[in-house]
Formats: sequence, structure tokens, C-alpha cells
Amino acid sequence: MDRVTSPDGAPGADPRIPAPPHDRSGGAAMPTVTMIGGGQLARMTHQASIALGQCLRVLAATADDPAAQVSADVVLGSHDDIDDLRAAARGSVALTFDHEGVPLHHLQTLEAEGVSVLPPSTALQFAQDKRAMRLRLSELGLPVPDYADLSGDLGLARGRLTEFGDRHDWSIVLKAIRGGYDGRGVWIVDDRDAAMAVFDEQFDTGVDLIAEQKVTMRRELSAMIGRSPFGQGAAWPVVETIQRKGQCAVVLAPAPGLDPELAAQAQQMALRLADELGVVGVMAMELFETVDGELLVNELAMRPHNSGHWTMDGAVTSQFEQHLRAVLDYPLGDTAPRSAVTVMANILGADEAPQMSMDERLHHLMARIPEAKVHLYGKGERPDRKIGHVNIVGAGGDDLASVRERAERAAHWMSTAVWTDGWEGH
Repeated sequence: MDRVTSPDGAPGADPRIPAPPHDRSGGAAMPTVTMIGGGQLARMTHQASIALGQCLRVLAATADDPAAQVSADVVLGSHDDIDDLRAAARGSVALTFDHEGVPLHHLQTLEAEGVSVLPPSTALQFAQDKRAMRLRLSELGLPVPDYADLSGDLGLARGRLTEFGDRHDWSIVLKAIRGGYDGRGVWIVDDRDAAMAVFDEQFDTGVDLIAEQKVTMRRELSAMIGRSPFGQGAAWPVVETIQRKGQCAVVLAPAPGLDPELAAQAQQMALRLADELGVVGVMAMELFETVDGELLVNELAMRPHNSGHWTMDGAVTSQFEQHLRAVLDYPLGDTAPRSAVTVMANILGADEAPQMSMDERLHHLMARIPEAKVHLYGKGERPDRKIGHVNIVGAGGDDLASVRERAERAAHWMSTAVWTDGWEGH
């Protein structure tokens, strides 16, 4: 661990470890929440914490991490190091996450030492392990794509892959059981040779896989909910997510044309699962809507999620504030949308970063699309990296097509310094 803030000089205290903050006004200090991970989710959670009178503590890998740039309470260290996790947790009322990468045995150790880990390890394991998630959801009767476990003995696993592939005419998806995100750790294949090549390569590197049927779907949806320690739940409108290159590019809130009964079903599935698992905080349940109008659970995230960024401007309570409310055991906030339509578009690094500075791009965007709400993450530009997002909240007679076009035009401009409609004036 390289650096910590707020050293404590009390007798017996480890001088590396942050102490609880002191209210300079002389009043009682507000509770401290620690978030493991210094990425953009922690950065935006910190923004929400300020309005609640707090300073979110973050465990960041470097001082240049997005959240470390803005928080005054930073522990530099690794989420793989139990001592760094202990240092970050000391004096906090809760330890929470902006990613699922913390080793489960470390979290169990912290819980045994009295640290309030939220969501708890008993829930978070199902966001870390796709095989465990599929099995648990099936046990609870929640709909999931057909799948096969490809871990274990090489010969048996190859046999299970052959049987599963034949059953689905080799229209299947291979997924790493742990660690995949934004299209990484996912291989879409259409024949036996391609599937076996991926399996053999990953087996040789020690990566366990599952195989899933390739779902014939209408679209992808996300049901985001919040849940408190004592079971209060709240659900935002179900949204449609547009995927490009394996990662979320655009979110339409609420999902256009979604049958109200299907939307309610998705919300109830997410709330029920969070209750069954004991989730505390916000949770995203990513879903497939099939061409037959059925829902299948694809992925889970037990933290703020890209599909909930629209709530920062388009809902009464943002996902980041709600996450803090939940882990602090405050009453949950109103999840109602502020408009009939909000569109979020991710700002992704271009293949080649523009010569025009980000500051100048922002200047021109504000002049041309003043209703665009821009959220930048303080990250360097590289191809397809999420460096920010744009929200546009519909007003008056705005229809979905108009709002979506402006949001995507704004995000593309911020990425490339090129207007999609050919406009060249400044």
C-alpha cells in the first residue's frame, strides 16, 4: 500500500490506516462509506455522496484513477491485498464496490472480522461466478438460457460441450465463468470447430467456461432495483440497452413499446432475486426479451451499472444516491422518471483520438446541444474505452427518435470531434 489519507495518531493505531473523519464544525461526523475500486462508478458515487454530507472513501490502484482524482479520502492499494482492504475499511460503516473483482475469501475474512460488507459475500458470489449464478437462478425458478458447465476434467468437459453443441446446432456462446465484462470473456461461435478451438485455448490457460444457447431475441433489457438491509425495495423503469462490440452503447429509458405486464414481471424478478440473495445496494438484472415475448436472465451486477447512468438526470433518485442510501440503511428514494423518455449514450474512445482537445469538444457541444448533460470520467482516450456518457432528458413533445438522435450525435462528437449530421460550423 503506497499512501493513505487521514492518519490516526491514537495509541496503538496503525499510522497507515485512515481514521474516521472529524467534523471541523465540532458536530458529529457523518458516517463513512468505503468503495472498493477507483473507477468511474466510484467517481459518480462520490458525486452523490457530497449532497449527503459525506466524502466517499475509495480504495484505488493509482492516484490517477477517476475516483481518486476527486475524493479527499483515498487509500492507494490493491483489492487483491487483504491488508489494503482492511486499511480501506477501518472506520467505515460499510464496505461496498464499483466492481466484482475482490477475492471472495478476502470478503469472508473481513466479514469474520466484523466489517459490514454490502452487498455481502453470500450475494456477491453470484455476480462473480456465472456458473453459480445460473445454478442458483435455476433453483429459484427464474428463467435462464439453457447452459452447460465446461469446467473440470478435460475429457468430460469436451464431451459435455459436444452434447450441448449438437443439441443447439452449434449456435452457442462460450463464456468465462469469472472475470468477463464488456464483451471480454465471451465467444460467439457457429460451428463445432470454432467452439472446440476456443474451449481448448481457454482450458490450456486455466479459464473455466460455460456454454449457453444463443438466444433468438428481440432486444436486451435491464431491470435495476435498490434494496436496503431490512428488505425495502425500489425499482426504476425497465430500460432497453443497445450493445455494440459487446458493450453497452445506448440506453433507452423506459424501454420503448415494452408490454406493461412484461415490465412488471422483470421488476418483480429482480426484486425477488435481490431479496432471496440478501443483496444490499443497487442491482442490475440484464435480460433477453425473446421473439416470443419471454424474459431470460443474462447477467447480474450488484453495484451501480452502465444501464442505470440515465438516472443521474432522468430519475428523481439516481442509482448512485440510491446505492448510498441502501448501504447506509437510509429510506430509499423515489425511482420515478422525470420525463417520458431519457436516452443515455456512452462516450467511447475513438480509433484515433482527435486533435481537438476534450475541453474544446465540450465547448462546442454545449453551444450546439445545450440540453445535453455530459458526464466525463477523467480517463485517457483509447479505442472503445468508456470515457464518459451523455444524457438527454426529453422535454415537451420530444419523441424517442429525436432524443436518441441528439444523444448519439452528442456522444459521437465527444468521441471523434465529428458531427454525424455533417455540420461543420463552430
